[in-house]
Amino acid sequence: MGHRLSKIYTRTGDNGSTGLSNGGRINKDHIRVSAMGDIDELNSVIGMVLALGTESAIQRILMKVQHELFDLGGELSLPGYALISEAQVLDLENQLDVLNQALTPLKEFILPGGSQSAACCHLARSVCRRAERCLVSLNHQEPISKYILQYVNRLSDLLFVVARTLNKHEKQPDILWKSETDNQQAPTTE
Repeated sequence: MGHRLSKIYTRTGDNGSTGLSNGGRINKDHIRVSAMGDIDELNSVIGMVLALGTESAIQRILMKVQHELFDLGGELSLPGYALISEAQVLDLENQLDVLNQALTPLKEFILPGGSQSAACCHLARSVCRRAERCLVSLNHQEPISKYILQYVNRLSDLLFVVARTLNKHEKQPDILWKSETDNQQAPTTE
């Protein structure tokens, strides 16, 4: 295989356009480019989680996700080409089931936080939700694979469960949300 990036700058995007893998060019503010950017940002935040150190099972899961997100970005860059499949969606569901089974059931909402790695994982989850909203918008304009939408939806759920798992492994309790009104009496009307 030859060098993929023999030169880092090309100057071809100086006019505000960028190249797709099919050779076409679109504006950098196109919804497709925004979606690819959100997926790239998500992958970067997952890299932050990994850089903080995780136990090996979580590390394997997240590294696999990083490779799949790269594939997902590739699929977005090459309209009509499929790299994300139902098998990958089902794998995320399986990972979710396994990890969630080891956690105590939630009775309250939780706030992002706890350990540093869990907090970063919650950040990844929120970036994932933003990416999902962008992908839904793209799908309204230019249909994309249903498996991309399913994958990103399951991934945000997985990242939530991974954040809770990281807290558990690091002996940090989840931070339960408590409404300020829970401790106040309901206002009376006269």
